[in-house]
Amino acid sequence: MRRRPLTLAVLAAATLAASACAPQDQSNGAASGSSGAGTCTPDSLQTLTSGTLTVATDQPAYEPWFSGDKPENGKGFESAVAYAVADQLGYSKDQVTWTRVPFNAAIQPGARPFDIDINQFSITDERKQAVDFSSPYYSVSQAVITTAGSAADGATSVSDLKGLRVGAQVATTSLQVLTDVIDPAAGPVVFNSNDDAKLALQNGQVDAIVVDLPTAFYITAAELDNGVIVGQLANSGKGGDQFGLLLEKDSPLTDCVSRAVDALRNDGTLADLEKQWLSEVAHAPVLS
Repeated sequence: MRRRPLTLAVLAAATLAASACAPQDQSNGAASGSSGAGTCTPDSLQTLTSGTLTVATDQPAYEPWFSGDKPENGKGFESAVAYAVADQLGYSKDQVTWTRVPFNAAIQPGARPFDIDINQFSITDERKQAVDFSSPYYSVSQAVITTAGSAADGATSVSDLKGLRVGAQVATTSLQVLTDVIDPAAGPVVFNSNDDAKLALQNGQVDAIVVDLPTAFYITAAELDNGVIVGQLANSGKGGDQFGLLLEKDSPLTDCVSRAVDALRNDGTLADLEKQWLSEVAHAPVLS
């Protein structure tokens, strides 16, 4: 059933409830943008195209966040979250349009060809200097993956990985965690994309790569020959890595989008979508 657009009173109640039950750092996820409107409805929101919500993600769009590289189909966790947020704001599915924007381009300063972008963007203070974020819609750990028989296969601790060649995608939290937590002796191996990292791993150019945990499950099960999850990194940032919808800096939509996310958290929708699309991700060993 489609939800009613969020009025100011409903949104205020949702925000108060979220602040009472959410971890303290979640309240810091959203930037200071303000809708400047009494209601968060399509006729009052200042979107790129009137009456339409333009949502961006990268290409390809990976499982389990999307399905079949078709974000418009509503399948996969982030596609489903995007449509749920749109629904909270009063947009029907046919009022949502998708565009493709590379991850690195989306986090740079400047005008945006979208209203919101959903692409496993970790909320960080550094990024908030250039863009806005909504309230977090998902908290996730980073994980180390490899192939069976590699030097990383069988590692049980972070120290077991320090002397190995470990890589991650540029400009990601995965790379930051690799640098700060694992701190390999030879330095991190940096790739332009997870596809490049996977290829290097498969070819034996690196011993392991770091990705977020849901992506680790998909890559090892569906995209790597003899893929292995070495383990998840308990120290993936304060309170865990948190994903937020990305918006242009000081976007007039930020407040309404954050309130929509808060409402979805409070009514259990985010938990239901997580269970539907990401149910297996809790089952991975933790590297000591």
